[in-house]
Amino acid sequence: MQRTELIAKVAKETGVSQAVAAKVVNRALEVIEEALSSGDRVTLTGFGTFEVRETAARTGTNPRTGQKLKIPAGKRVTFRSGTALRDVVSGK
Repeated sequence: MQRTELIAKVAKETGVSQAVAAKVVNRALEVIEEALSSGDRVTLTGFGTFEVRETAARTGTNPRTGQKLKIPAGKRVTFRSGTALRDVVSGK
């Protein structure tokens, strides 16, 4: 499902226009981005948790040439699904 499909489905199921649904969905995603960029964890109970984790510097290999290269330390976003989401996906 893409963002436009999500917005259309939210609009249909809530009875609001697609413009209103787009504003709500986009703002919700922006709020999550802002929280993560400031170092906060975002927990949606039953759905899951988004958080930023530090990655250490490491050595990698270019798959085309086999040449070793240095990968700098950085940050990455992780998502850990909640129990309710896992149960829905697994059919429990």
